[in-house]
Amino acid sequence: MPFRVEPAPSFKSVLGNGGRPRAGMWACTGNPLLAEICAGSGFDWVLIDGEHSINSLESISVQLQVMAGYPVFPVVRVPSNDTVLIKQYLDLGVQNLIVPMVDNAGQAEQAVAAVRYPPRGVRGVGSALARGSRWNRIEGYLDRAEETITLLVQVETAEAVANVAQIAGTDGVDGIFIGPSDLAASMGHLGQQDHPDVVAAVEQCIRTAVELGVAVGVNAFVESTARRYLEAGADFIAVGADVALLARASEALAAKYVPQDPSGSGSAPASY
Repeated sequence: MPFRVEPAPSFKSVLGNGGRPRAGMWACTGNPLLAEICAGSGFDWVLIDGEHSINSLESISVQLQVMAGYPVFPVVRVPSNDTVLIKQYLDLGVQNLIVPMVDNAGQAEQAVAAVRYPPRGVRGVGSALARGSRWNRIEGYLDRAEETITLLVQVETAEAVANVAQIAGTDGVDGIFIGPSDLAASMGHLGQQDHPDVVAAVEQCIRTAVELGVAVGVNAFVESTARRYLEAGADFIAVGADVALLARASEALAAKYVPQDPSGSGSAPASY
């Protein structure tokens, strides 16, 4: 007899409803060993990035497997709001999905349809072939799949901010995730995530989601900004990334031992 298994709890099961905010970090290297280190760090959730990182279907699948041994929610960002890609991510076992660049309710509805089987959506049926259903070892997966999936959509443009109530209120959207970097760029403040206008737009989105009773998260690597958004009502927050931690820590370590060039161009020994 094959083992019958149950799906892991979905991220939406701990979001909102008066619970504490959930803190997480990004996993961008595509390396399962580093993903496992992040999974055991004590964060509530780890965000595997498929949009701006080297991650592929294969590397995401392995990272989900290594994270399964830890009490952490793996959340995965798909590269785009593409029905075929979303199907592939779900079939390889992604339960908590972030869809980037959702600017209006129509695009939010498209993402919802992609994660639901017919007749409620358009997700292709391949559960017998898929890790998502544990190859049909999850009893009644086709009828239960929707309850195992958390769909988060990203609000990261000025257009999305203007439409945030319609996006967050879309049936089937479990939460919104605000991306201040792209939002700043779309508002004419490239690289200025802490610009007052950007911060005000983020806080407007948080207020709207709270009023609608929809989970809301935000990306914020600066601690003072992160704490400000938590105080404003954010339910979940991403506060760092593996690649950024390694880059800054390695720079700091090198600075202790390598003479620094005042010009900022760096210095290297002529020979070793």
